[in-house]
Amino acid sequence: MKNILITGASGFIGSFLVEEGLKQGFQVYAGIRKSSSRGYLKDDRIQFLEFDFSTREKILVTLEDCRKNNIRFQYIIHNAGLTKAQKKEDFYNVNCRNTVHFIEALIQAEMVPEKFVFVSSLAAYGPGNPFTGEPVRLADEPKPIELYGKSKLDAERYITALRDFPWLIIRPTGVYGPKEKDYFVFFQTINRGMEPYIGFKKQILTFIYVRDLVRVIYLALASSHVNKAWFASDGKEYPSELFAQITKKALGKKTVKFTVPLFLVKTIATIGEHVAGLWGSTPTLNTDKYNVLKSTNWRCEVEPLEKDLGFKAEYDLEKGVAETLEWYKREKWL
Repeated sequence: MKNILITGASGFIGSFLVEEGLKQGFQVYAGIRKSSSRGYLKDDRIQFLEFDFSTREKILVTLEDCRKNNIRFQYIIHNAGLTKAQKKEDFYNVNCRNTVHFIEALIQAEMVPEKFVFVSSLAAYGPGNPFTGEPVRLADEPKPIELYGKSKLDAERYITALRDFPWLIIRPTGVYGPKEKDYFVFFQTINRGMEPYIGFKKQILTFIYVRDLVRVIYLALASSHVNKAWFASDGKEYPSELFAQITKKALGKKTVKFTVPLFLVKTIATIGEHVAGLWGSTPTLNTDKYNVLKSTNWRCEVEPLEKDLGFKAEYDLEKGVAETLEWYKREKWL
């Protein structure tokens, strides 16, 4: 039985990675913080490891304990990270610096795995050209437009510069599914009969259902590939209106449509960020988020992923949203 370490195991994507690892017969080690909830990690087969990624020395303490107990990891999926932060510097500290600490500790402890998968994001490259409508491609120069994406790109650049380190990088587009909390706000808004749009230009979105993303990651582990990166989506493109239509149909709701002009969103974001900055925090709607909301082209190249890993999405948006909403209702989120 091979050992797999999954960091960020207690979160949305991490809990699905743990579930799939158990299903595939791995001995799963769930890397979590001391303060992490274990609510989604109830299986008795899971082994827990508490990590503090803030310094290399603290990580080494955990790794040395593993060595003493003859625990080595054939595979590591580094999924721990921040998508939202109270302070802007937290994005870099958690998504990049902590990744550097982790890899340095693995090298120092002589515990480099057979494969190390870094879960990055399409945000590391930014949106596609708004004028040509061309998708973001692997050969493109990265142009992240938010701190989250920049921090993921910084981590990628460190990883890809390493010598003799068996990395793989997965850059998913928008990930949704049961337990997810950001798209849940949109579903909740539709459920309340409101259908908001930001700006008057048509926006093209791409998505990947969480179970499909997990399949991509395990296909990458099982493949012969190393030192490669891919974008991951379900291979389809969705106008923002279609996302709303699919959700309304699944919920059986009628809505009131309205559009908030970009200048108003930017004004609110700027003022909110200034006020929150007085307390050293960052509001949910900030200038970074505004840059994402105004971007109209989130297409990405998925042909290399399909060719290299033989991946075909099992979920399109309609099937994925239906399953997600069923979970929200069952768990009384909606």
